[in-house]
Amino acid sequence: MATPVMLHERRGASASSRQAKAERPWIQAALLLLTLFSTTMVGMRYMVNFQQGKFPLSSDADVFPFRWVCANMSHFALGLPFSLTLLGILLTHEFGHYFACRAYGIRVSMPYLIPAPSLSGTAGAVIRLKSRVHSRAALLSIGAVGPIAGFFVALVMACIGLALSRQVPVEPHKLVTFQSPLLFKLLPHLLGNSLSLRIDAPLLWHPVFIASWIGILITSLNLLPAGQLDGGHILYSLSPRLHRSITYVVMAALVYLGVMHWLGWLLWVGLLSLPGMRHPAVRYTDPLPHPKLLLLAPVALLILILTATPEPFTKSSLLDIIARIRH
Repeated sequence: MATPVMLHERRGASASSRQAKAERPWIQAALLLLTLFSTTMVGMRYMVNFQQGKFPLSSDADVFPFRWVCANMSHFALGLPFSLTLLGILLTHEFGHYFACRAYGIRVSMPYLIPAPSLSGTAGAVIRLKSRVHSRAALLSIGAVGPIAGFFVALVMACIGLALSRQVPVEPHKLVTFQSPLLFKLLPHLLGNSLSLRIDAPLLWHPVFIASWIGILITSLNLLPAGQLDGGHILYSLSPRLHRSITYVVMAALVYLGVMHWLGWLLWVGLLSLPGMRHPAVRYTDPLPHPKLLLLAPVALLILILTATPEPFTKSSLLDIIARIRH
């Protein structure tokens, strides 16, 4: 899942030819509806499991429940709390980028949501810049405002989802466990008294809480300081030279994490290896951004620390998968 801002170098293309490529809002609208449908399908199963006192992923049938969904379309509305929460986080993230671009006079596309047969029903979203970024301040703002805005919506929805979740006397059977980032480990301690939560009791996650967890995961992934991810834009605005070397360090770390903790990290190594993810040169016409604007960088770093987890899912490393195949 990704929500990157894609910068592209433009060579030999005139302004008139670029403007001739008219925006086609029906494409974004169609993708939005498809993603709403795919995420609601996933949310249906999560809500039915929650109502039955089961963990979201308690059996193989929960991983790709699309055949079950087609046979139970009368329950379609049950998936809306999950889908609307997740899409709200994604769209807030994307429109944070969008309005930051508009503030600096940069032409930008509307967000493209991506439906996918995944555990969330989506592969995230992407937004494409149609004109150059000419200053460090613009690049820093574009990279930071999106994930910061999405994070605060995810935080609010996580609090609501935690309030809707319920504690159970016995830990339910889990096919796969969602590992909590630091933020989710802190929430029960911060809100436990007001919600009458017992820290030591098993918690059955409400679909809104699951959607918030996915939004938090997407935020952390995009804040990785590499390539054209949001964290990469922030780092490039501070130091293009450091951006190149740190990108390679991050990719090496992700290879290790993919082998030892979560196979999905290897997919991100592949994504960052694509030529299109190389950060194009940004022509700077000014020095480093104003000190007040520079505060966006440590805020983004703090959010990365609160949201990152090396192993989002248990027993999902390359070594775990190889061990299961051998047995």
